[in-house]
Amino acid sequence: MRTRAAVLWETGQDWKIEEVDIDAPGPGEVVVDMMACGMCHSDEHVRTGDLPVPHFPFIGGHEGAGEVVEVGAGVTSVAVGDHVALSFVPACGRCRWCSQGMSYLCDEGAKLFQVGMMADNRIAHRIGDRAIARFSQLGAFSERQLLSEQSVVKVDPDIPWHAVALVSCGVATGFGSAVDRAGTRPGDVVVVVGVGGVGVSAVQGASLAGASRIITVDPLASRREASKIFGATDTFASMAEALQPVRELTRGVMADRVILSPSTLHGSMIEPGLQLTRKGGVCCLTGIAPQAESDAQLNAFTFAMMNKTLVGTIYGSRSPRERIPYLLDLYRQGRLKLDEMVTRTYPLDQVNQGYADQASGDIVRGVITFQD
Repeated sequence: MRTRAAVLWETGQDWKIEEVDIDAPGPGEVVVDMMACGMCHSDEHVRTGDLPVPHFPFIGGHEGAGEVVEVGAGVTSVAVGDHVALSFVPACGRCRWCSQGMSYLCDEGAKLFQVGMMADNRIAHRIGDRAIARFSQLGAFSERQLLSEQSVVKVDPDIPWHAVALVSCGVATGFGSAVDRAGTRPGDVVVVVGVGGVGVSAVQGASLAGASRIITVDPLASRREASKIFGATDTFASMAEALQPVRELTRGVMADRVILSPSTLHGSMIEPGLQLTRKGGVCCLTGIAPQAESDAQLNAFTFAMMNKTLVGTIYGSRSPRERIPYLLDLYRQGRLKLDEMVTRTYPLDQVNQGYADQASGDIVRGVITFQD
């Protein structure tokens, strides 16, 4: 079968809409008609080279939602007609991590940037005679996609497509960063650095966890203002600017939890983040850093003597099959704001414009929609 997809031919280029041939589903695989895909900054990291991938051409997109239209042999978790969210971390259900409830660390993740399918490594996506890779074995910037059953999560059919797409990556990551990995408790003071789609989800998570103050830091005034919609109580343009006000707001204690979720996380941000963190507090690295960077600024003396904790997270440190339905239930109850996150929708052909709008701060989150 043939589909249209947004393809990256090499680092630094724009996305280009191409005709892609995909195979029929093999055992354990499904075909999904895509309905919506969030424009996560991780795809932009691939385009800029901060997140290197081993194979081009490359279909972008991983924050996706769609309808199952065909299933291969042995598929049991979904059927034709089911609505699904795409998960950028697969869940095999058998490895050590899955069996201990940590499927966000599933061993199948080692295959995410292979060009072949996860089940058998066969080439199932092509442009002419050229093999084509997909972001996290998904490639959701595509009108139709062939996927492993391990990468889809069934959702209730009454949820709007854009909401399903958002919780499949950015919302789950940000929310879990604040609630689960950093462990926000009632009454806490939380600082969130970088308030794009992931950051405002951390703000919402902190708010639902009972934080008394949520302080957001972002160089873009439009994002700082937008963060107030989701629960921010105070905003600043930089961590340096926030340092003294946070000290005053907390009577010298500093923040209980600090979430670093900038568009690009650099090692130079860690020490300023820890300076905002109280004794015994937690600083969580959520944003994606350039893979080639290995240097970090950290005052080891004060870090140890003040008993602070520095943690990383992927997918908010929760399992997709549990977290996606949970977040959609919060949305259905009106407790999680997803509609408000979508500043603008774009057809597939305008993917480059969407990322330009994101870079300028004109939008909090853009969503590609595949239906008129």
